[in-house]
Amino acid sequence: MRMRRFAGLFVLVLSLLPACCPQPAKAQNASAASADDAAAHWEQDVAVWRVQREHEIAAPDGWLTLAGMEWLKPGVNSFGAAADNRIQVHAQAPEHIGLLTVSGKVVQLLSPQGGFPTDLKLDGDPAREGPLSADEDKPSTLTWHGLAMTILPRGGRYALRIKDANSATFTSFHGLHWYAPDLQYRVTAKWIPYTPPQIEKIPTVLGTTLDLPAPGIAEFTLDGKTVRLEPVLEQGQPGTLFFILRDTTSQTTTYQPGRYLHTGLPSHGLAQPGLLTIDFNLLYNPPCAYTPYATCPLPPDQNRLTLPIEAGEQRYAH
Repeated sequence: MRMRRFAGLFVLVLSLLPACCPQPAKAQNASAASADDAAAHWEQDVAVWRVQREHEIAAPDGWLTLAGMEWLKPGVNSFGAAADNRIQVHAQAPEHIGLLTVSGKVVQLLSPQGGFPTDLKLDGDPAREGPLSADEDKPSTLTWHGLAMTILPRGGRYALRIKDANSATFTSFHGLHWYAPDLQYRVTAKWIPYTPPQIEKIPTVLGTTLDLPAPGIAEFTLDGKTVRLEPVLEQGQPGTLFFILRDTTSQTTTYQPGRYLHTGLPSHGLAQPGLLTIDFNLLYNPPCAYTPYATCPLPPDQNRLTLPIEAGEQRYAH
């Protein structure tokens, strides 16, 4: 196993120390055991994280249940299962669920003729007419049995995101695919802060861009090559850096548009030079790898690498 080769390398380095200062056999054995224990603990942590990741994907409200992403036009938008709705919900749903009206930055919910369907709820309470929240952090959500419909702002427009707990992508889920854990891909990077921090334009699958803060650059060596990656900061995610990247495995074994990775903060904070641990074994696919209805940021040019990173999550096999 790689972790045992790692421990063996540690012992080899000890054996090459000057002869005048030989390491006692007990010290060598203790050092090897310590390295082996650390590697085993790390591999166990990676395994636990991957199980948690799979549980998130397979959750009843996870990305596999995303069954629609419909744009709202200004004015009245009827929605439901019937063909005469402007937005047809392709799931087991009432024929007419309601009307969504858009006027500038205000989205309102109105009842259809005959009233709201029985059991329709708005944010956990019985549905009622009135304005809805399109706040990214806490948007209004309509639920009806296994359906969940949420209003989201996207690129200056509003969309109705539909999740279905009975969708085929959810019920046919059969697990994720990973590279074997490899300590080679757990690196210590040099953190080079931007002074002042920059705003990076991150492209999305919608053809729009996101303006996200970019606090600096992480620089490290991999396979004898110097690599520089630029993370961004996400709203509502304090204490973490968000890397959006693509490497040459995207041509063969990993998701073509790219993968994501979160890390902690550098050793001396964002504003000072320091060190940053980056574990590529924790690379994961964006939501767009599982459903065509997700909206995902794409890697900026500077994070499109010309070397392979054979670590983390592989392509999802539908």
